Amino acid sequence: MFPRTLFAAIGIGVLAVAVAAIVVARPSTTVHAAAPSLPAYTPKGELLPPANYREWIYLTSGIDMSYSPKDNGMDHSMFDNVFVNPEAYQGFLKTGTWLDKTVMVLEVREAKSKGSINVRGHFQGAGVMDFEVHVKDEARFPGKWAFFSFDSDKGNGTLIPTGAPCYTCHAAHAAVDTTFVQFYPTLLPVAHAKGTLSPSFLKEEMSDGK
Repeated sequence: MFPRTLFAAIGIGVLAVAVAAIVVARPSTTVHAAAPSLPAYTPKGELLPPANYREWIYLTSGIDMSYSPKDNGMDHSMFDNVFVNPEAYQGFLKTGTWLDKTVMVLEVREAKSKGSINVRGHFQGAGVMDFEVHVKDEARFPGKWAFFSFDSDKGNGTLIPTGAPCYTCHAAHAAVDTTFVQFYPTLLPVAHAKGTLSPSFLKEEMSDGK
């Protein structure tokens, strides 16, 4: 659109009428879009893939992490990368817990050892092997939080049923608000300072002698 000052400078009535006619002739279009870092859903309840999540706040990476004593049967190592939307991160720094509309992305990549000049250790492969999202949407989900599984980081996410083991595991062992803050080295001290660590985690922490 032209600046208002430009319209004020135009003193020719015929030109003003012509411009108005062009504006009226254009079809009106209203676009409704969520902020890039807020959760958005399809009419069927699928979660839209978070846009540009790699520009969000990086929380941690783990390699070959497992919460079960059983061998997961994997024949190669995997990296887990965790990202969170910036608004949620800033809220956590202030309160020690997660705001409504928190979106946490788990991105899984293959751990590679052979490539370029590398002679030991691991680096992350280019392809995303698995992709999951943990969302806090208090008005939408009875338990406030929900997990979504994605076939890729480009497709829509499918809601994981509330009876799945991930819900009970997070409820029983998470350090803060059903999330594994104990594995986020920059946020665990914040939760300690704010006094928001869960009783179950504090009990586990004491039993581990930490």
